[in-house]
Amino acid sequence: MTQDTSFTAPLFRAGLFLGGLAGAAGVALMAASAHLDDTGLLRLAAEMLLFHAPALLAIGALSQMRKAPLLPVAAILMTCGLILFCGDLTSRAMLGDRLFSMAAPTGGSLMILSWLATLSSAFWVRPR
Repeated sequence: MTQDTSFTAPLFRAGLFLGGLAGAAGVALMAASAHLDDTGLLRLAAEMLLFHAPALLAIGALSQMRKAPLLPVAAILMTCGLILFCGDLTSRAMLGDRLFSMAAPTGGSLMILSWLATLSSAFWVRPR
């Protein structure tokens, strides 16, 4: 009997890990925003993490059903975008200072590009 290793593919595992991490961080930031933040920045960071967590999970799952070369690109762009955007908002709310100039706009742009890469995957999809 051969073992089915299709669900141990790197993008599948990365999608589960990153989606779970984004979801957990989103819930933690949402709780922190209720107690520590009057600016609304933590809540916005939490919402972005929670909105994108299911997308990362879906990218991982879809990678097992179809070959779509842009899905790994989408996952990388989305993750980097979340780190920059949410990291900058969290830094401003908790430390009173930005990560670096243009971190949030760069992160937001990367998230937009990640969604465009996801959309573009529809045109370059092949059965596994």
